[in-house]
Amino acid sequence: MADQGSKPPGLPVVLLVDDEEALIDSISRVLKDSFELHTAATTAEAEELLAQRRFDVIVCDHMLPGEQGMDFLVRMMETLPSMRRILITGYMNAEFISRCTVIAGLSVCLVKPVRASVIADAIRAALAS
Repeated sequence: MADQGSKPPGLPVVLLVDDEEALIDSISRVLKDSFELHTAATTAEAEELLAQRRFDVIVCDHMLPGEQGMDFLVRMMETLPSMRRILITGYMNAEFISRCTVIAGLSVCLVKPVRASVIADAIRAALAS
């Protein structure tokens, strides 16, 4: 997965990390006009993209092949602290969500199923904070 096409300069640059192709497609359709969106299916792919350019926000699923999204976002907080981080998870455990938010310095933790419009609003809120 890669760049979703060139966008006008000045749009916030977002990296979406998720291994579910259908979810990426539906989110991409909603976000493509408001953000310069790039995608990765694994944290390794995401790190390759992060080495090539600056991102304003990273939106990452928790359950990924290889490294879990939470662990990846903790590392990103340490290496790229100014980048906003959003975690998407299927876990509805309030303690887990609260712990993730603090440990990874998340702007927000969204619980699946989540609509693409909610993700777009979360990205805008993260950028505004």
